[in-house]
Amino acid sequence: MSHVVRPPKTLVLAAFALALIGVSAAIAASNEPQAQPNPYRIINDWAKLPEGRTWGQVATVDIGRHGNIWILERCGKTNCIDSKLDPVIEFDASGKFIKSFGGGMLAYPHGLFVDKEENIWVTDGDGKDGKGHQVFKFNSDGKVLMTLGKAGVAGNGPDTFNRPTDVIVAPNGDIFVSDGHGGDSNARIVKFSKDGKFIKAWGQKGSGPGEFNLPHSLAFDSKGRLFVADRENNRLQIFDQNGKFIAEWSQFGRPSGVFIDKNDVIYVADSESNTPRNPGFKRGIRVGSAKDGSVTAFIPNPEPDPDPDHLNSSAAEGVAADAQGNIYGAEVAPQALKKYVKK
Repeated sequence: MSHVVRPPKTLVLAAFALALIGVSAAIAASNEPQAQPNPYRIINDWAKLPEGRTWGQVATVDIGRHGNIWILERCGKTNCIDSKLDPVIEFDASGKFIKSFGGGMLAYPHGLFVDKEENIWVTDGDGKDGKGHQVFKFNSDGKVLMTLGKAGVAGNGPDTFNRPTDVIVAPNGDIFVSDGHGGDSNARIVKFSKDGKFIKAWGQKGSGPGEFNLPHSLAFDSKGRLFVADRENNRLQIFDQNGKFIAEWSQFGRPSGVFIDKNDVIYVADSESNTPRNPGFKRGIRVGSAKDGSVTAFIPNPEPDPDPDHLNSSAAEGVAADAQGNIYGAEVAPQALKKYVKK
């Protein structure tokens, strides 16, 4: 007959407590703002503009269904007022220029989304001279298929926006717009049907659940949950598609851009941390899981920057990732489009 020797109950409880401490420490470490490794290296100047054109502010970036890279660029400067340059630009995966369109239509290009049919959705995030405060749907050749909002008119009604920042389309075709870029603009999410009919809006200026202070970017996960980069509140907010609040996450920093791939890997561009606005965090791109909120990688932008060649740094506001896991950062202040690949 065999005998099992059982340790005293006090030892079992102590071991269990230590295990819990270890698990808690591991979770805490995974969510430390800068505790994650940087497994990426940067590729500068990989995308080539047509001869004679220089980079302006690159507002955002998205990936087409065939792997091409679409960007929204502010006409070689900080806006597109009085410019006929095309702000919507397409590159292939190697960085070769393919085409552009949208010249003369936008005041302040801000948000961009490529839907499953390769339609290009764009927000015009300010207004001047009878342009702006609108959302446009283009086909991939630049033909306008739908327009939401009134040209140059700021408002908070069902058919007006005030500095819309981003747009995204759900699998069933419903359209979501983040509306408001601080100051006296709006602070809400607006939902439309696939044919552009107003359904509902939610949110107001504030810091409570379901309130916003500059909703800057939008993404869906595989469950259809809507992630909102609530930038000046230093958090992501998560909702169902009817606007029901689910959760908020602060571990991804001060989010300017958010992108979620088909495997629920989440990429968050933080272009404003490491200031009094978000102590303890640094600027950069954080990579993690949209399923459990863990942060697994961090591409830093050192401040001050000890790396004059910017070999491993990020100043992106917009972010996207292709099917191979390469990351693209749309940089506003540095006026650049960066690519990050695994080391």
